[in-house]
This record gives sequence, structure tokens and C-alpha cells, in this order.
Amino acid sequence: MKLLRVGTAGAERPALLDAGGTLRDLSGTVADIDGALLADDAALARVRAAADAGTLPALDPAGLRVGPPLARIGKVVCIGLNYHDHAAETGAEPPAEPVVFFKAADTVVGPDDTVLVPRGSVKTDWEVELAVVIGRTARYLESHEEALAHVAGYAVAHDVSEREFQIERGGTWDKGKNCETFNPLGPWLVTADEVPDPQDLGLRLWVNGELKQDGTTAQQIFPVAEVVRYVSQFMTLYPGDVINTGTPAGVALGQPEPKPYLRAGDVVELEIDGLGRQRQELKGA
Repeated sequence: MKLLRVGTAGAERPALLDAGGTLRDLSGTVADIDGALLADDAALARVRAAADAGTLPALDPAGLRVGPPLARIGKVVCIGLNYHDHAAETGAEPPAEPVVFFKAADTVVGPDDTVLVPRGSVKTDWEVELAVVIGRTARYLESHEEALAHVAGYAVAHDVSEREFQIERGGTWDKGKNCETFNPLGPWLVTADEVPDPQDLGLRLWVNGELKQDGTTAQQIFPVAEVVRYVSQFMTLYPGDVINTGTPAGVALGQPEPKPYLRAGDVVELEIDGLGRQRQELKGA
């Protein structure tokens, strides 16, 4: 299933994109798309049955904002330097273990919402990423099979980053990762049954129409199953938590000088096979 949330910010309602591409209203079937729904097999079965029956009301997508596909996110866990080609372009050694950092849940916005360039920023960068959405409480998972069984689905994430804040201003990476609007998510939460192999997905990103990133999750140093298993050794993952699994080569940081960092007025578009497409216009904060 392709689950999404539509409407004005803060007042989104649950919806579903059916097999024929028609947008369907889920608000009469479930309260919202969140961790509680993802952990409730009976509720998900009701959604699937309603979708199969073709009885859900159609929605007119014209002028309808698409919000983040997940409400009440608990935490956004991020994996850094997780593609062989990205590590190489930044001059970093491939990590021996996953590099883990966090984004605050309030950085998450809709897939086509405005991204704000922070005040004083000179190095705002782009990163297309596969987001993993957790569907069952995960702690101390032992195998890759067990890890994938805890995944509810997948989405497109844009891990916007401010490199000066991240690298040159001291401390951890968090200052460059947690600026407002720095995690567009969606358009859809695609349930795991529609993604048979998360290591066989193409990722692409354009800036002002120019292709900048064109990679594949096959290049991940730590595949999705290992990321989920590994992270569960250090923290409990709850339904509705999100893991951003890293970005392939092609970010501004890895380009020759002068590096083409983002500015107000730029347009970024990104997509992942089967998971949909995002488009953001950048404005000054």
C-alpha cells in the first residue's frame, strides 16, 4: 500500500493511493497514519480490505498539499557515510561500524514544502536518502531476517545538511542537521510488502533541473537489515520511528571548488524507485 497524509500543515488527514493511481480518503477508516496504526495488524488489515473493495471515497488532488506520510514521529535516526561512493567523494574512510546521529522529529516536513536556507548559511547541501519506517518495537535484534520483520515500510527522505555548521563549527554533526525544514519526507509510506529488496532501489536528485545524484542502495556499506539490527543494540526503536539510511555520491560537499551549495531560489527534486518524488523550492529563513 501507498499511505499518505494530505491537507494543511498540522491538519492532515490519512489517505491512500490505490493501484489505479486514485487518491482515496482514509479518514473514515483510521484516525491517522502513525506508529499506533503501523503496530496494529487488525487496523492495517481493515485499510487493505477497504482499498481492495474500492469503497474508499476519492479525493481530488488538485491544490491539495501532501504532508509527511507519518504523524507523531518519535525519533529520526540517521546513518552517515553509508555509501561506498559517497565516502570516497568526501575523502573519508568507509566506517567500520555505522555512523549514527539524530535529527529532531520537528525537522520533518512534507515532500513539496519549502526548505529554508538557515540565516548565515553558506554551505547548505542536498542528500537523497531511503527512509526506513519501523512498525514493531525493536530491541536487541539478532538477525537480518528479524530486523526486516520490524520494518513497516519505506519512504523518500531529503537529509538537508548545512556543512559549515556540521563540520566547521565544533562539536557533533547535529548543528548542521537540525535546522527547520531539513527533513522533507514522503510523498508516500510504501509498505514493506511492495519493496521486496531494499538493496535494489535507484535514488536520484536534481538541482535546478541538473542531475546531481544517481545512485543505488546496492552501494550501501551497511544494508537496511544490518542498520536496523545494529541500531537496535543501542536504543529501542518504536513503531513510527524513522531511520534515514545515508546518501550516495553527488552531494555539493564532494564537488570541486567552488562547490555548488544551495541558495534561496534553487529548486531541488528527488526520487527513489517505487517510492515517489519530491520537489522543494528554497527560501531564506
